[in-house]
Amino acid sequence: MGNMVQTRVLRTSHAKAPFEKTTIERRELRPHDILIDIKFSGICHSDIHSAYDEWGGGIFPMVPGHEIAGIVEAVGNEVTKFAVGDRVGVGCFVDSCGECEYCQRGDEQYCTQGVVQTYNSRDYDGNPTYGGYSQKIVVTDRFVVSIPDQLEMDVASPLLCAGITTYSPLKHWNIGPGKKVAVIGVGGLGHLALQFARALGAEVTALSRSASKKDEALELGAHQYYSTEEAETFKELAGHFDLILNTVSANLNVDAYLSLLRVDGTLVNVGAPAQADQYHVFSLIMGRRSIAGSLVGGIAETQEMLNFAAEHGIAPKIEVIHAHQVDEAYERVLKSDVRYRFVIDIATLD
Repeated sequence: MGNMVQTRVLRTSHAKAPFEKTTIERRELRPHDILIDIKFSGICHSDIHSAYDEWGGGIFPMVPGHEIAGIVEAVGNEVTKFAVGDRVGVGCFVDSCGECEYCQRGDEQYCTQGVVQTYNSRDYDGNPTYGGYSQKIVVTDRFVVSIPDQLEMDVASPLLCAGITTYSPLKHWNIGPGKKVAVIGVGGLGHLALQFARALGAEVTALSRSASKKDEALELGAHQYYSTEEAETFKELAGHFDLILNTVSANLNVDAYLSLLRVDGTLVNVGAPAQADQYHVFSLIMGRRSIAGSLVGGIAETQEMLNFAAEHGIAPKIEVIHAHQVDEAYERVLKSDVRYRFVIDIATLD
């Protein structure tokens, strides 16, 4: 199909090293590949965990980024779903086996062979993957989604991770009219969870430590707001919720939050603290309650989420930055100094 694709990227050479501009090669287009001219790439907290090697196993040099929005520049000769000029996105994964039971049912993220992550991973040929802090990327067509015309490209990019991370559990636990949902945290994930839960028809409550988030939480779709710093909150809301979606990465008093669930209620974690949580089993037994986790969503569900967001006017609040500001942005994320997602303008990467 042609030659290797040269592209400018932002790369970090080792854990916590500053980002530098350099050039790498993407693979030649295979029959089912798509070459994407990246316009915007969101910064996810997991980018920071990976670039700082806080989860271990980092593959360096590393090009992070799995919230990618761009335009199709070229397609392989067997691609039928996309054409040059299409507005497209790429999320957390770029390949899976396609054959196991989970891939077959559209849950590629749980592929038994091991899903190939967009960056800090290895493809099935053993080559390291490099992500969206880049001008171009080559991705097999199965892992590319269409960005609806109603969504601006910069706003769409965080939906490819933060959006699907919050939408998928709400759908899996059948959230809709008549259901009572609490969202822990009004941040990069939580501010989208509030919007999705409200649009799905649930009664939505925001739970946050910071009283300063109240007005914004209500604007984003919460019917009510409670501070988790107030002991009265846990008394007043005891046994109230069908689902609690925990979007924060800090260790919480799990037993206290479990007490807010109705019988058969579920506490779903999408934030991942570095240290293990602790809880008493009686907190589960006495109400037939569950603790669960959820990992983004499959490709078909990601497309469904984008279409739903476009239809309901759901969008992340973003701050667009230049490529040279990424190190500073990482520091600001760690200080919670962003409302609520940074997005890199890839046009500034030259």
